Amino acid sequence: MLNSTIPTSDLLTLIAVERERRRRARAKAGGAAPVVPFPAWLFDTSPSYRWDWPHMRYIQQALEAVSSGALMRLMLFLPPRHGKSECVTVRYPVWRLEQNPELRVIVGAYNQTLASSFSRKARKIAQGRFPLSQERTAVEDWQTPAGGGIRAAGVGAGVTGRGADLVIIDDPVKNREEAESAAYRDRVWEWYTDDLYTRLEPGAALILIMTRWHEDDLAGRILTSERASDWHIISLPAFAEEHDPLGREPGAALCPERYDEAALGAIREVLGTRSFTALYQQRPQPAEGALFKRTWFNIVDHAPDGLQWVRYYDLAASVKTTADYTCCAAAALGDDGVLYIRDMIRGRWEWPDAKKIITQTMQHEPHTQHAIEEAMHGLAALQELHRDPALINISLRGVRVDKDKVSRALPWAARAEAGKVALVRGAWIPAFIDEICQFPQGAHDDQIDTISGGVQMLGRGSNSAVGAFI
Repeated sequence: MLNSTIPTSDLLTLIAVERERRRRARAKAGGAAPVVPFPAWLFDTSPSYRWDWPHMRYIQQALEAVSSGALMRLMLFLPPRHGKSECVTVRYPVWRLEQNPELRVIVGAYNQTLASSFSRKARKIAQGRFPLSQERTAVEDWQTPAGGGIRAAGVGAGVTGRGADLVIIDDPVKNREEAESAAYRDRVWEWYTDDLYTRLEPGAALILIMTRWHEDDLAGRILTSERASDWHIISLPAFAEEHDPLGREPGAALCPERYDEAALGAIREVLGTRSFTALYQQRPQPAEGALFKRTWFNIVDHAPDGLQWVRYYDLAASVKTTADYTCCAAAALGDDGVLYIRDMIRGRWEWPDAKKIITQTMQHEPHTQHAIEEAMHGLAALQELHRDPALINISLRGVRVDKDKVSRALPWAARAEAGKVALVRGAWIPAFIDEICQFPQGAHDDQIDTISGGVQMLGRGSNSAVGAFI
C-alpha cells in the first residue's frame, strides 16, 4: 500500500505557510476577524470530550492542513471506537461552516441511516453556533441562509444536482460480509466514482475515513489507481509499529486511556489475526495463506464423552475427477470451549452411492443431529431422505446458507487460532489440513464447508456456546 504519511513537523510547516499567506491576504483586503483554530473550537463546543489525546491532535493538524488548502485528498485509517467520526465527520464540517456559511458539504457512509446520524449530530451543534435556513431543515439535507450546509448520503444514494466543496466518506463498509463481497465492493466503487466524485467543485477537498476491512476496499482501489499519488495517508494502528507517526514505541497502544495493551490483546484473541490486522492495524491481508495455519490444530486421541454431535453434509453434484467431493464430518463443542472434529467422510459418488453412505452414517449415529443445505440438489436429497422409513427416528433438517464461504469459515478460524479446535486422530487429517491451509485459493473447499455448516448448526441449536463465541 502506498504510504505518503507526512511527519508532524512537515504538516505544521504546511499549515504555518498557508496561514501566513491567508493572513497577508486578509490584511491586504482590509483585515478580518481571526479564525478560531479547530482544536480550540473543539474544546469550546464539546468540553467533555478528550480532544487532547496525541492521535486526536495529529488528526486535527491534518484537518487544519485540509482547511488551509495544503491538503486536498486525505485518508484516515484508525481502529474502531477511537473518536475519528466525532472529530472529523460530525464536528469538522460545522467548524468549516461557521467560518464559511456558503460551504457545501456531502457526508457519505455505508447506509443512509448512518449518514443521517452524522448529519443530525452536526446540525445539533450548528444550531447553537450560527443561524440555519428555515427552508431546508431535513436531517439528511440542511442548509444555512447563505446556501451552504450538509447533505447526507448512504452508499448507492444519488446526490444529483448538488455540488460539494467538501466531501467526507466515513466507513463505506459495514461488516465483514460486505467487505468479502466483490459485488458490494464494486457497488461502493461505482458510487464513489459516478456519484460522489462527480459532485466535487473546483478546489474541493475529499476526506476518506476508514477502518480497513479488505485489501480491495474503497481505499485499496484508490491507492492502486492512477490518482493514488494525490492522496495523503494517515494510518494509526492500534499497536504501534516501526516508524510510528506519533513517535510511539512498537507495541504501544494508540489510546491507552480507552484501550490499553491488555484490552487490545483480548480483542485480538477474539477476532483472530486476520481480522485484527485489518480492523485494528489497518493492514488488510488477502485471505490466501492467512486464514488457517497448520500449527493451529490440536490432534487428540479421542473427544470427551457426552458431547452433542452434529453432521452437516456438503453434497457434490458430479463424480468427475475435477469435481468437488461429497463431505461430512462430525463436530461438537466441549465444556472446555474446544470445537472437536472427527470422522471425515469424503468421496466422489453418484447420488445412489452417496445416499447409501449417508443413510448408513445416520443409522450408525442415531443421536447425532444431521443436516443438509436447502439448495439445488441438497433440497431434493432432503426430500428423498425424509421419505426413507429407515430414517424415521433420525434428526435430519435443512440448513439455509446466506453467507459466502470465507465469511462462514471466519468464526471457527478465529477459534482455531486460539487453540480451540481439536481433530480426533484418523487417516482423514492430512488431506483435511492440506485443503484447509490452501483455502480459499485451493482447488477444493468441501471439507471446510462441512465444518462451517456444523458450526452453524451448533450456533443455532440447543448447544449455543459456539453461537455465543461467534
